Amino acid sequence: MRYPYIPSTHEEEQEMLKSIGLNSLDELFSDIPEEFRLKRDLNLPKSKSELEVRSYLTQLANKNCSTSEMTCFLGAGAYDHYIPSIINHIISRSEFYTSYTPYQPEISQGTLQYIFEFQTLICRLTGMDVANASLYDGGTAVAEAALMAAAHSRKDELLISKTVRPETRQILKTYAHCQNLKVIEVEMKDGVTDLEDLESKVSDNTAAVIVQSPNFFGIIEDLKATGEIAHKGKKAVFIASVDPISLAILKKPAELGVDVVVGEAQGMGIPLSFGGPYLGFIAAKNAFLRKLPGRIVGETVDKNGKRSYVLTLTAREQHIRREKATSNICSNQGLNVLAATVYMVTMGKEGLKEVALQSTKKAHYAFEKITASGKYKPLFNKPFFKEFAVTSDIDPETITAALKEENIIGGYHLGKDYPQYEKAVLYAVTEKRTKEEIDKLSSVLEGIK
Repeated sequence: MRYPYIPSTHEEEQEMLKSIGLNSLDELFSDIPEEFRLKRDLNLPKSKSELEVRSYLTQLANKNCSTSEMTCFLGAGAYDHYIPSIINHIISRSEFYTSYTPYQPEISQGTLQYIFEFQTLICRLTGMDVANASLYDGGTAVAEAALMAAAHSRKDELLISKTVRPETRQILKTYAHCQNLKVIEVEMKDGVTDLEDLESKVSDNTAAVIVQSPNFFGIIEDLKATGEIAHKGKKAVFIASVDPISLAILKKPAELGVDVVVGEAQGMGIPLSFGGPYLGFIAAKNAFLRKLPGRIVGETVDKNGKRSYVLTLTAREQHIRREKATSNICSNQGLNVLAATVYMVTMGKEGLKEVALQSTKKAHYAFEKITASGKYKPLFNKPFFKEFAVTSDIDPETITAALKEENIIGGYHLGKDYPQYEKAVLYAVTEKRTKEEIDKLSSVLEGIK
């Protein structure tokens, strides 16, 4: 069966089949059971002109609602932060927008420089000794850090708090299953990790203890107390997943006993983009240097004494013996690393602090406005960063629909992942939200019957 959009001719197909010892396409797919094979032509329209295709795709695109048209209070792991215009300008330069990965690192000085700068900035934010560049997203970062901890401690139990983002826990379970590692979830209490339950589960079989702070509910966890309990396990590694923007106003994880810091850097100059591509990062103490996945760039000088950069460590299966590889992660998220680097440099210390403070203050203002009448009640009573959860007698789907009619993207329905919070909604507030937008959100919520 041939289609006009497949460029190979019938003769070329026969030549390819002959080269692998087959006579027909049916033989090529013989491993697929008959009942699963499509025995008709694909249901595709006839060919269209470029004008018709553009018109059709535009109609499809117009069905989407974006944050440029609607006010967004949705977070739960992806955030509508402001992206300075300089970022798109720089990453659109020809020397950057085609970059994929430095297979010949010695001639990729521009790429190596921004990777080095990204690593340096992440280390300064987290207080860790070394960072990599980079990982696919925050969930992947947690999973890779857990595998690294298991390899380091030679243990097979991973403890992860139920206050960690649900998707991240799912990713970890997928990775752990393939590595014969056991994932044990730690209960939560009042929106934070239940430290008593954690203490009862930490043992000498514990490879890692994983928490998130601010956690999925936006609440700031007690990392110091958690770390003290985690380290009661022999060689157990304490992993914290963080929002890098929060570190502009919170203590560095390194000061709180954290061994490995991971996180999602989407909020740092990377658009929401329907869920990706995003940017995971991992930073750690020097003890984990040779176990870090991804790549690490170092600074040196060339034969003329000029500053230059080298790909110092890339311990993946293409570079060394497969059994010695730390990970198959290699595809440095080049443009996203560059975007995050430009963002951090553009904002600087004071700019990052301003973003964090505005997000926090506006989130607390929204919390107070929404809960003022008593119609919506706080789900938890704990310090939070830029997200908070409220509950009411109104069905969350009704709330979402009412807000959408007013061009507002509402919060995240917690009942999807936490059945005990069936009527709770999680709202996120970033520095982009204005007082007028927050007041309108509160007003619309009050008007829902």
